[in-house]
Amino acid sequence: MYGTLSSASPGNPRRVAALTLGAIGVVFGDIGTSPLYAFKEAFSGHHPLAVTEAHVLGVLSMIFWAVTLIVSIKYLLFVLRFDNKGEGGVLALLAYAGRLTRNHRGLHAFAIVIAVFAASLFFGDAVITPAISVLSAVEGLSVATPAFEHWVVPLTLAIIVWLFSIQRHGTGRVGHYFGPITVIWFLTLAVLGTASIAKTPEVLAAIDIRHALAFAGASPLAAFLALGAVFLAITGAEALYADMGHFGIGPIRIGWFTMVFPSLMLNYFGQGALVLRDPLAAKNPFYLLAPEPLLLPLVALATAATIIASQATISGAFSVTQQASRLGYMPAFRTKHTSESEQGQIYIPQMNWAMLAVVVLLVLEFGSSSNLAAAYGIAVSATMLLETTLVAVVAWTMLPRFRVAIVVGIAIVASTELLFLASNTTKIAAGGWFPLLCGLAIFTMLTTWRRGTEIIRWNATKKRVPLEGYFERLGDVARVPGTAVYLSRDPNCVPTTLSHNLKHNKVLHERIFFFTIATEDEPRIPDDERTDVEVLEIKRLYRVTFRYGFMEGPDILRGLKLLEKRGLRFDLAQTTFFLGKSTIAPAAKRGLFTWRRELFRWMQRNSPSATEYLNIPSESTIELGTRIIV
Repeated sequence: MYGTLSSASPGNPRRVAALTLGAIGVVFGDIGTSPLYAFKEAFSGHHPLAVTEAHVLGVLSMIFWAVTLIVSIKYLLFVLRFDNKGEGGVLALLAYAGRLTRNHRGLHAFAIVIAVFAASLFFGDAVITPAISVLSAVEGLSVATPAFEHWVVPLTLAIIVWLFSIQRHGTGRVGHYFGPITVIWFLTLAVLGTASIAKTPEVLAAIDIRHALAFAGASPLAAFLALGAVFLAITGAEALYADMGHFGIGPIRIGWFTMVFPSLMLNYFGQGALVLRDPLAAKNPFYLLAPEPLLLPLVALATAATIIASQATISGAFSVTQQASRLGYMPAFRTKHTSESEQGQIYIPQMNWAMLAVVVLLVLEFGSSSNLAAAYGIAVSATMLLETTLVAVVAWTMLPRFRVAIVVGIAIVASTELLFLASNTTKIAAGGWFPLLCGLAIFTMLTTWRRGTEIIRWNATKKRVPLEGYFERLGDVARVPGTAVYLSRDPNCVPTTLSHNLKHNKVLHERIFFFTIATEDEPRIPDDERTDVEVLEIKRLYRVTFRYGFMEGPDILRGLKLLEKRGLRFDLAQTTFFLGKSTIAPAAKRGLFTWRRELFRWMQRNSPSATEYLNIPSESTIELGTRIIV
């Protein structure tokens, strides 16, 4: 459970440096662009504070300690220690929690609901991030000159459309640029902040947590509402955990503590120093930190940084979609692997274009980063709280000797995150309704798909015929040349497709294979462990299991090549694949939950074909259907 990638071991410093650079470019992109809008939102957002020294120091103190507690302590020092074979993220954690809580039905069900709803909210976060990040960067044009103000939305839309249109090419070609650009971005944050702090060094007093406590004591309602803006400084922290499988714990920690954390804090404190000197700068303190001749280059750099942050979020949405599909919560989407060397780089066309449509609508509807900030905070704060709860379940189950310490630590973190969530709920009417509605809709779809597939599987279980002794009982059956491959959910039972074929055509092929796709709790399975072959009858009958991790997609054609290494050769011209498709019949009478049945039927109709998902030649495939009446 505790793990760091071997590639990031201390004995390989060059590899650690390369992974650290990559982590800075991908993992920290989202949280690294928060200075564009987080501090500004406290003084010019939906609940603007008066620009006073007490308020500025109070907000800065809350930002510093929020980032320290949630990011540095919770994620970097604690949560990153909990991984599923090196992979992080809420669904990877669910797969791990599922193994730990399998004998505790109530706890198991609770963990599933928490994880699935957190994953559902992630999709709301994934569409808001590109919109708010790119908008906040391009808004710098209106700071340079008001004449550019009416170009902000059109230019934002153009960048977003371009960003989604290049997803099909993958990030491999431009990925090595992400790290250096983001390093330049963080160095720029640090330099701008340091120059401003040098002019007003008294702003550093905000490191003392008593300024946050004094602000909360003197103006409790104002401080509570300000938490919604403060929370924007830690959005993106969940990516530290979700992307750990690509880089390992060590590089992520090194990148955070040596560059990212200091740069962010210097910039936030620099913005605070500027506002102390000039209260009017609160309208956009980030861009006003820059000297006027450097403003347009800063806009260009910020736009590049937000594109990188958006790219990481979009890629994360693809990964979560694939994980949800492999764990049985979503249909099997056609997935394109965009890199031969990096397994995590994938592209899902349907998800890509659906996200683009939603992001465009968000930009047109909200129109500014300040308006979108209201929607953004509630999505991430709810996701973080749910993730904390799931980590607590895992830690409680696995580390019984440390339960008292776990309860105390989780209580402190969870109560802080609960305060952030409560503050963000005050913005529901101003846009916070969107991620909640989005999350609820996706949660309904995920659980509906899971329930529908469970009904189909239960129906198949009732009708199953044991494979053992089946062919002996058949007697003499005519054999035809060629190979038949039957996809089977249960390797110990006769596939219904074989029964239907035998019933209608009265023949069997000379050589028969039963293929079963097994999804493991591990993220990935090595090729040398992927196939299990059992010879039921020499040269005539075989049972094969292909094992895939929950972050992998099945590939039958590639699987056939693996079987060739074991002496089993396939002539595709002489091979026929038999697939079964079960559908749930419409309800005979309409009831309270008929809509859910129809939702599942709609999802089935719009799901990619099994031949696409499994990578089977369509010209060699026969699909046999079954209708289930429940």
